[in-house]
Amino acid sequence: MEIYRSIQDIKTIKNPVLTLGMYDGIHIGHQTIINQLNKIAKKIDGESVLLTFDPHPRMVLQPNCNLKFIYTLDEKEQALEKLGLNHLIIHPFTKEFSQLTSIEFVRDLLVNQINIHTLVIGYDHHFGKNREGNFEQLEILSKEYGFNLVQIEAIDCEEIAVSSTKVRNALADGNIVYANKALGTNYPISGEVVHGDKIGRTLGFPTANLKVDPLKIIPAHGVYSVHVFVDEQKYLGLLSIGVRATVTNSQELRVEVNILDFNQDIYGKKIRLEILDKIRNEKKFNGLDELIEAMNQDKMHAIAKYGQ
Repeated sequence: MEIYRSIQDIKTIKNPVLTLGMYDGIHIGHQTIINQLNKIAKKIDGESVLLTFDPHPRMVLQPNCNLKFIYTLDEKEQALEKLGLNHLIIHPFTKEFSQLTSIEFVRDLLVNQINIHTLVIGYDHHFGKNREGNFEQLEILSKEYGFNLVQIEAIDCEEIAVSSTKVRNALADGNIVYANKALGTNYPISGEVVHGDKIGRTLGFPTANLKVDPLKIIPAHGVYSVHVFVDEQKYLGLLSIGVRATVTNSQELRVEVNILDFNQDIYGKKIRLEILDKIRNEKKFNGLDELIEAMNQDKMHAIAKYGQ
């Protein structure tokens, strides 16, 4: 997959079959569009293209929005490459860029610079200044500028049209079952292992404390079953997200994982987690014995369900 950091950087693309959008999370709706891009591109001897933006438009137009993302940019790139996308254009989004009208956007960028053959869009896509562009306008512009237009209908997950917003809300609620179904994969979290206060090891559950990208969505507080990837070796683990209410009065959010049957020094390493399910909510226990008993129950749940 070729990656470009602006539209101006692209090389000649053969019969570009293009879609555009933020594609946060690459959920099953996004996957359907990318698969359709690839199918059309193969049929016309062309190449599939996604045009996306960085930073997110809302972060530019609403600087205090405190927006976080389902996938980091690295995770997005990896997911798109797995789907077989040929070209990814990550164009800088600025206030000046936001002032382009929908007609200017299509004419000056999609047609004159990228020379699109086919434009594939989702069922509710809007674009251009004040999101004024829509499917009806694109139908007119496609005839005027000579490109094909394809619209993809909504994709349902549990009979609800899937969207990045719904996935975000599910993660905020700790609804990993819905999030994983909507994403078509287990929700990933990556981070560098950093030093903590080592309380876990005194309880018999040593944990790796993760420094996670501050723009990454962290699911609701609680304990989760996870697969942990260290140097591409897979382990079963227990992920704890919360403020460790039983052992400290701090309100600092901690993301820490107990890797089962593991005894290596991994400080400074970047490891990757895939969240499998939520075991329970975070709870303040009546003492360490009660906490240790709950942690043992968590471990039994993970082993019984996913093995080791």
